[in-house]
Amino acid sequence: MKNYIKEDDPFIVPTDDLKLIEEHFGNASNKYKHCSISRIELPPRWTEPIQNPDFDEFLLVGKGRLLIIIDGERVEISSGESLLVKKGAKVRYTNPFDFPAQYWSICLPPFSLDTVNRENK
Repeated sequence: MKNYIKEDDPFIVPTDDLKLIEEHFGNASNKYKHCSISRIELPPRWTEPIQNPDFDEFLLVGKGRLLIIIDGERVEISSGESLLVKKGAKVRYTNPFDFPAQYWSICLPPFSLDTVNRENK
């Protein structure tokens, strides 16, 4: 039995908002139960619905900037910066800028549509 799992072909999560999600570990890709790790690309002027997740989400921005609204507070993070959004926060992820953004997301426990608790747009 191997003491590692190598993922070189991430699962592309279907979306309808021009966002690209490549999940390397997690519920959608390989049913990894401890966390999810995804690379996400956002188009310019993108936003998603408010959510109240039942997981902690760590973000690391690779390119561009993100504006994240957490419990009503506006937090901007740029390339090379990271942020932890704690479980239970009311959060909205956005890229209101005129250029694309790319970031990595790690969710503990793993991201799930059942636990993200999105509000309607």
